Amino acid sequence: MAINGYKPKLAVWKFSSCDGCQLSLLDCEDELLAVVGRVEIGYFLEATRAEVKGPYDISLVEGSISTPHDAERIHRIRRQSKTLVTIGACATSGGIQALRNFKDVDDFAAAVYARPDYIDTLAKSTPIRDHVRVDFELHGCPINKHQLLELLNATLNGRKPNIPSYSQCIECKRKGTVCVMVTTGAPCLGPVVHAGCGNLCPSCARPCYGCFGPKETPNTTSLAAWFDSLGQDRREIKHLFRSFTANAEAFRKESESHEKPQI
Repeated sequence: MAINGYKPKLAVWKFSSCDGCQLSLLDCEDELLAVVGRVEIGYFLEATRAEVKGPYDISLVEGSISTPHDAERIHRIRRQSKTLVTIGACATSGGIQALRNFKDVDDFAAAVYARPDYIDTLAKSTPIRDHVRVDFELHGCPINKHQLLELLNATLNGRKPNIPSYSQCIECKRKGTVCVMVTTGAPCLGPVVHAGCGNLCPSCARPCYGCFGPKETPNTTSLAAWFDSLGQDRREIKHLFRSFTANAEAFRKESESHEKPQI
């Protein structure tokens, strides 16, 4: 809301990512008009080439830190931002590109590029919080547009966002969705994953693939043991935890535990 004619400045920044989370803001459609009426868009290349000089009241940051330039740029953005919010799996955990963290990135560059010596990259893809202070993280691949609107509303009104921290299983229960792991034996990450997707896969009789990353205090060890009882081998269990948020600490540690030889 404009106070004495002043509108809070909103900036949306992109790092190593696919732009899907920025598109979630544009997908707000009718609600977007209300958002634009409440804030001044200072920087948002996905929507406009116009730029307004900072500082910015709210910065939404999509993408992981994957290059030396990224690492320098995020510090400049942090200095210009009163509130900095990371949006999506890339910004909160390193994203799908963090799969390279488990191997030697130089080997990948040599296999993909004709001139790998032209590539200037970091050894790992890391979340924004590994480099600067983050005020709030919004999970998802992509994020839920309704959660994004709630986040903006809360931030503009000086309150804590009402974003659930419970698991996908709770969402299934609330919507009356039959558990795919119990009924079909499919390995589902629902017990350890943040709710937020709108119950998309389980409602289509598909297991949860973990797009929203680990919830608070996930018991991945117990779930992995259940996967083992369902007939999944160590390699399969490892890869279940290595997808959209492979670099999230809980998932990274669990997947790495299945690389080690059994004693």
